[in-house]
Amino acid sequence: MAKDFLYTPINTVKELDGSLWLVDGPEIKFGPGPFKIPFPTRMTLLRRPDGKLVVHSPTALDAALKAQVDALGEVADLVAPNKIHYWWVRDWKDAYPTARVLSAPGVKERAGDRLPHVDQDLDGSPVDGWSDDIAYIPVTSRFMTEAVLWHRPSRTLILTDLIENFEPERVKSWWLRTLMRLGGILHPHGSMPRDMRQTFRGREDHLRLCVRQMIAFDPQRIVLAHGKVYDENARAELERAYRWLDI
Repeated sequence: MAKDFLYTPINTVKELDGSLWLVDGPEIKFGPGPFKIPFPTRMTLLRRPDGKLVVHSPTALDAALKAQVDALGEVADLVAPNKIHYWWVRDWKDAYPTARVLSAPGVKERAGDRLPHVDQDLDGSPVDGWSDDIAYIPVTSRFMTEAVLWHRPSRTLILTDLIENFEPERVKSWWLRTLMRLGGILHPHGSMPRDMRQTFRGREDHLRLCVRQMIAFDPQRIVLAHGKVYDENARAELERAYRWLDI
């Protein structure tokens, strides 16, 4: 895969707001058998009201990245937002043994030994220390639950796989661009992958309610784990991405 598929520099803290940062990580490959598709990875750091940090969807950890994170403050929470985004939580827990592990329901069963002890499931119950600054919505399909985070101080909505938005100029393979276009995940038409939409069959009302909650937040920015961040017209992009749902 071409180098510009990744959001370089990787493993580097990038400030979006005074209390919100991104870290773009290495490429992973995901999919069945020989049809694995490369994905860039992305982690989000949020500052809690007490100044401590929440690490959402941890990426690969190295010494240089750890030093940058330590300069921002104490790591308090490690979030595995769905059962696809958990792989590096154990490495972060080893580096930050006092941090809590928070995971969406079903992650522990999927991850097995790759996930350390889970301190709290993100099943809708309040999270100590998040106060009014950080909220979350558990969005549940027949396949998995994704915990969508809302960071009120920066007015940022944080998604992992509920919207993907790959920029075509970063994808040099024509067949991969074609697959992404057919899958509904190619910018400027990024949305929920079409295969994931099928897992919400019979749960459309639940998904519609969750999306309406996201829209009601009136986000200024939407951070995605895969693809271009929506840093303007975020609410309009959210409404567009879920037009298929008839919200």
